[in-house]
Amino acid sequence: MKMRLDFNDNWMVKMNHSEWKKVMIPHDAMQEEARNADAKGGSASGFFHGGHYIYQKELNLTLEELELHYTLEFGGVYRDAEVYINGNLAGSCAYGYVPFRVVMDPFLKEGRNIVTVKADNSDQPDSRWYTGAGIYRSVFLRIQKKQHLIPEQIRIRTLQIQPAKVEVQTGHAGGRVHVEITDPEIQKTVASGDGSKVELKIENAVLWDSGNPHLYQVNVQLWDRDEILEEIHISYGIRLIEKKTDGLYINKQKVLLKGGCIHHDNGILGAREYQESADRKIRILKENGFNAIRSAHNPCSEEILNACDKYGIYVMDETWDMWYRKKNEFDYASEFEKHYKDDIHTIVEKDSNHPSVILYSIGNEVSEPAEQRGIQLAEELVSLFHKEDPARLVTGGFNLMIIANAAKGKQMYQENGGLDASQNKDLSGMNSTMFNMITSMTGSGMNKAANGKKADLAVSPVLDKLDISGYNYASGRYQEDSRKHPERLILGSETFPQDLAANWKMVEEMPNIIGDFMWTAWDYLGEAGLGAWSYDKDAKGFAKPYPWLLADCGVFDILGNPTGEALWTKIIWGGYVTPEITVRPCNHPKEKLIKAAWRGTNALPSWSWRGCDGNRTIVEIYADAYVAELFLNGKKIGERKIKNKMAKFPVKYQTGELKTIVYDCTGKEAGRKTICSGTGAVKPSIIPEQDVIKSGAVCYLNVAMMCENGIVDCNSDEILTIQVENGKLLAFGSANPKTEESFLTGQYCTWYGKAMAVVRAGTEGKLHVTVKSAKYTTTKEITIVG
Repeated sequence: MKMRLDFNDNWMVKMNHSEWKKVMIPHDAMQEEARNADAKGGSASGFFHGGHYIYQKELNLTLEELELHYTLEFGGVYRDAEVYINGNLAGSCAYGYVPFRVVMDPFLKEGRNIVTVKADNSDQPDSRWYTGAGIYRSVFLRIQKKQHLIPEQIRIRTLQIQPAKVEVQTGHAGGRVHVEITDPEIQKTVASGDGSKVELKIENAVLWDSGNPHLYQVNVQLWDRDEILEEIHISYGIRLIEKKTDGLYINKQKVLLKGGCIHHDNGILGAREYQESADRKIRILKENGFNAIRSAHNPCSEEILNACDKYGIYVMDETWDMWYRKKNEFDYASEFEKHYKDDIHTIVEKDSNHPSVILYSIGNEVSEPAEQRGIQLAEELVSLFHKEDPARLVTGGFNLMIIANAAKGKQMYQENGGLDASQNKDLSGMNSTMFNMITSMTGSGMNKAANGKKADLAVSPVLDKLDISGYNYASGRYQEDSRKHPERLILGSETFPQDLAANWKMVEEMPNIIGDFMWTAWDYLGEAGLGAWSYDKDAKGFAKPYPWLLADCGVFDILGNPTGEALWTKIIWGGYVTPEITVRPCNHPKEKLIKAAWRGTNALPSWSWRGCDGNRTIVEIYADAYVAELFLNGKKIGERKIKNKMAKFPVKYQTGELKTIVYDCTGKEAGRKTICSGTGAVKPSIIPEQDVIKSGAVCYLNVAMMCENGIVDCNSDEILTIQVENGKLLAFGSANPKTEESFLTGQYCTWYGKAMAVVRAGTEGKLHVTVKSAKYTTTKEITIVG
């Protein structure tokens, strides 16, 4: 009997007292809400409305089946979830970002059973970004015998690595436990033992780290006499975390964290989480030089952790965006003190067997540590994590300017959330996105605002409670604090991407600076226009008006396409010899560019801008070299020294070929690259990321305005319509940060020539996809296997 069943099909949902309709989980109810300027969440929510949601699903059981043990496992429900079984309240979860379980046994009966889940995010604003709503992560039904394993109580911990020794602790109801560790690569058992708590030695163990994410399989069996009642398989990497005075060590090797912050949504899918989506995001980041992520500003999903284990990405798993002081009127602060201990317990349960998780973060940009109550709370939070999980380190994303100002009585937030306009007359009348507004105006000046003796006195009490001190936008303190606090390990828990070259130089040169996490690695919904470089007049200020939708600050856009900043990042972190060429958009001649603080360039890796000949632009060359030459259609445009791995050239666009050659300080060629314009007719093209997919799997299809020579044209955007046969269209859209379009209609305009479809494959055979523009129809077949 299969013990853990997918419980995602055949749910019914009623949204805001509407009619019941059939849905498949994961389901983001907020995506189906109206979106307009009246949304109380405003730009923070991407102008989506909240609502009340009721989900129902039937479970039919025989009298014999009632003898078994049933548990529902929810990956995440946003928010204030209540679970009823046959009308009886069986469980609840206030925090929308943590998994939870519901034991069903006391409420079940023979025959038809009704599972009801209620979720409520109707009170807005409740967040500073797009949250999604409803049952947005997967649901599983665990069916066990009365004697059974308790999965959440299985804890695996590396005790030592030379030789490797692993502790496996197992919770169970009845029976006896046997544990085996196997290596899937050699298909061999490498250690075994009996007992609820065993220490197993693995000879010649292959260790897990970012460079070699080797995973063993821990098989936990529950026996009754000579019968195996149940077996649970857990992937586990053997690795050891150590904090030393000169840095962070994984398996005795010093590690520098090349990190990026990510929100929990999946772009055009909204908040829906699929394993394929998590795998894709983490794989793309890893391929482009990242070795770490920060889950901003809430615990990440099991799917993300699985992907990070698989690809070798270190994780800073963050807890909350607020403590007891509100940032928004209806945010989690009102429930924080009631639930924070349980939240920590749940997060550690979720993370404990994932080698990718190396850091816990106790919060993001809270002002509470400016007062004694907040310092005591921070100490308690750190202590709780250490007690629950002594094998990992604790940090936090602290904005030193916020704490320093709060210590002087200049609180950023009103008692009931939102901006305290009295502290800054220039910001009066603005809403609860206040801090980001301030930052939008001050930019990198926050580094200066956090400097000084008074700021140091204000922030040191909380920073000294942490294993690793997390600095948000305070890299200006690195050198001084390295001298003043030599025992303090520091990481840039949140930084501007345009500061990376300078920050990374300090990371490499200063032993107590262990890494950098840029805001942000991947673009997201909400905080609309946070990082937009735009030619629209309404782009001024932080809180962009409707219909702005995306933050537009990711070094990868919501489709996973790299911007110039992603390519520059890859060069800064090293290991990439080939230079990169990017171009600022050529299709806005003589228009004024409005720049937000969370972006250093809007350049894209393309020289195909149809109809833009003669328009001025800036070409950016990224290279680890001394000097760069630029050629346009064979003619040398110029030669410039490379500073901070970048050289910029003013150029008039001309269809054809753009080439760079870069040289080292001796004059020897260090690399070259060429990009070209598209030629011939421009038609929609479908490029699946997989040629063969499994039935029921989620797959990604790139849709682009392609020229005859196979190059995407950035200035040929059209409205496209997509249709799918033998599959279900989950979403279709582009990375346009300002639009009234919906990802759910099957019609969307490309943005800089690109769009994307996400499809769930149907039955074995062929998946047929058709895309239509005003003039052309394109079709594609993808093989589906069983």
